[in-house]
Amino acid sequence: MTFIAVVSDYLLHPFYPQFFELRFGMTNPKNVGYYFAAICFMVMIAFPFWAYISKKVAELKILIYTQAIAGILALYCYYTKSYVNFWIVSLVMVLFKGSYLLVYPYILKIISKEEHVNTIGLLSVVVHLGGILGAVIGGFTVDYITPSSIFIIMAFGDFLQMIVSAYLLNSNKYNTGIIKSPSNFKKSATSNKLILKVGLLTLILYFSDFLIRPFFSRYWESFASIDTKLISGTVYAIPGFVALIALWLNRKRKQAGYEGITNSLFIGLLGLFLQGIPNEITLIIGRIIYGWAIFQGMVKFDVFLFEKSSPESYSIDYSKVHFFQNLGVLIASLNVGLVVDNLGLQMPFIIAFTGFVVTILLYLLAFNIPSKLKKNGINTILSRVNLKS
Repeated sequence: MTFIAVVSDYLLHPFYPQFFELRFGMTNPKNVGYYFAAICFMVMIAFPFWAYISKKVAELKILIYTQAIAGILALYCYYTKSYVNFWIVSLVMVLFKGSYLLVYPYILKIISKEEHVNTIGLLSVVVHLGGILGAVIGGFTVDYITPSSIFIIMAFGDFLQMIVSAYLLNSNKYNTGIIKSPSNFKKSATSNKLILKVGLLTLILYFSDFLIRPFFSRYWESFASIDTKLISGTVYAIPGFVALIALWLNRKRKQAGYEGITNSLFIGLLGLFLQGIPNEITLIIGRIIYGWAIFQGMVKFDVFLFEKSSPESYSIDYSKVHFFQNLGVLIASLNVGLVVDNLGLQMPFIIAFTGFVVTILLYLLAFNIPSKLKKNGINTILSRVNLKS
């Protein structure tokens, strides 16, 4: 269901300029920027809203109705020729479509804590692959059919999610109400202070990550000897393929916990530095390193949040952090065009590098990592002294 939702979401992401030009004759880049920002804002408010509703109504029941409405609105977006009506209806569609994000915390409620790392990694890979496939299908549709046909594919995806949700609820094969939680686990809500810390840290991280995306293809094509759309798209998708390898290795090594966040971010710094050098081989190496780092970093931050939360609070807690993450994407999307226009195609990598440095420093300070390391070091020395005595 998550894969279907992500594919549906990413169908139009790389092609908003072409869509608005071919469908409504709009060529002003600002219109595209404002529309994308409006979508980010709708997702920001949609997830917390549906997370609150899920406290009283089961997630899969919510999805049956919201995805049905989203599918109907997608069909309207296909038929309408009014620019104003399209804006209004498509944003309302995003509000209902955003309920699919409830699947993420729902999955983590029905599995054990020990399975969280691998499952979060798997979902991250699903998102990567869904984004890649969505962009490919969207590009094919824009080139060989019509841009508006994308909304028929979107509607199909929404109705498919509705059917799967109804099947899971009505099938005797699955216990959709189960919650796997340790008996000694506290059921109190996660502190707002922790939510704020994780939210602000991931806001900077997601801002930095998204800032290098929109103009990456143009940056590659500015110095590459072969600048076809297929090659630039493949280079852009490298982190998605690296995420698959990272997931396989994580499962093989049976990684557990959120330790290693700073290590992942430091590796990400190297990847960003190499990508900022306008050389084909260097950029590809940097892209591979960065793909590994951003996958591990984002997965570990999610594991960290769910480790501190309780199953009853997963949806609410994650919706709050997700709000901050989307705020980071929103800020990046509103400013990346200005950055590139005024400072060049390399500047997003420099700003992203700075963002990673700030994230590392704030993480160390927010969770008192230096003092904990110092304390652990002292305890280790004392234990050795005791053993010798």
